[in-house]
Amino acid sequence: MVEVRDNPAMSRFEMAEGGSTAFVAYRREGSRMVLTHTEVPEAMTGQGVGSKLVRGVLDRLRQEGVTVLPRCEFVAAYFERHPEYRDLLVGPG
Repeated sequence: MVEVRDNPAMSRFEMAEGGSTAFVAYRREGSRMVLTHTEVPEAMTGQGVGSKLVRGVLDRLRQEGVTVLPRCEFVAAYFERHPEYRDLLVGPG
């Protein structure tokens, strides 16, 4: 499996494969992570890369004990399809 890496200088998690890099951009706000945008290059589309990337990001954030505020439609849709990750969502208030 391809590794998801944090690139804090660019405020994004990345997954590189075959010379292309998919990423999830973020903004840290204390103990929560706001996921703002997901981008998968054309060369990587149709291979489930976006879902693998988001799963890797969420697994990493779970290990860090960080909650998530999805401001990206793709990430929000991932949470809808994968209820096993909903415990990471920032609660109301």
